[in-house]
Amino acid sequence: MSLHLWGRLSSINVRKVMLCAQWLGLDLPRSDAGLSYGVVNTPAYRAMNPNGLVPVLQDGDFTLWESNAILRYLCERQGRGMPADLRTRAETNRWLDWQQTTLNRASGPAFVQWIRTPGERRDMAAIEASVRASEPLFELLDAHLAQRPHMAGDQVSAADFPIACELHRWFGLPQARPAWPHLERWYAGWLAQPCSRGVLDLPLA
Repeated sequence: MSLHLWGRLSSINVRKVMLCAQWLGLDLPRSDAGLSYGVVNTPAYRAMNPNGLVPVLQDGDFTLWESNAILRYLCERQGRGMPADLRTRAETNRWLDWQQTTLNRASGPAFVQWIRTPGERRDMAAIEASVRASEPLFELLDAHLAQRPHMAGDQVSAADFPIACELHRWFGLPQARPAWPHLERWYAGWLAQPCSRGVLDLPLA
C-alpha cells in the first residue's frame, strides 16, 4: 500500500480523512504531525505542504494537501463516495465547500476557547459569538437531514465525513445546546458504524 497520511488526530481535518479512509476500508498508515508533535516546519514537510498544515496525503510519488481535496481524491480513487450523477456530485461538492468555508469558521472559535485555551485566559465573548454564528448553521443541517438520510441524498458521500467530525467537535464542548433531533439521529448512526472507531469516539484535544 502506497498511501500515508501526515497529521495528528486531534485535528478535525485529519479526523475527517481517517473517517473516510476507514469507511472506504483503506489501511491508511498515519504519522503524527502538528502542534506538540512538530514536524510541520521541517524542510521535508514544507516540501510536501508549503503551508505547514495538516493533513498531507502521500500516494506513492503523489502528494496532496487540503483535507476536503483529500476526501475527494480517496473517494474517487476507490470508486465510492463521489457520486457519478452530475447533480448529486455537485451537491456533495457544495456541502464539502460549505463545511470548510462556513461551518468550520463559525464553530472553530468556541472549540479553541473551550478546549485549547487555559481557563484563566478563556474569552467567553468569543465563545458566545461562535455559538451565535454556529447554531443557525446546525439548525440548517437539522432541517436538511429531516428530508434525506445522508448529506447528498440516499447514499453516503464525501460530504458526510466532515459534517460528522464537526458534530463530534461541537457536541463535545462543555456547553448547552438546543435539541436538533434529525441531526442527533444522523450522528448517532455514524457513531454506530465500525468506521467511526478511533475517530468519533476520541476525546477532544
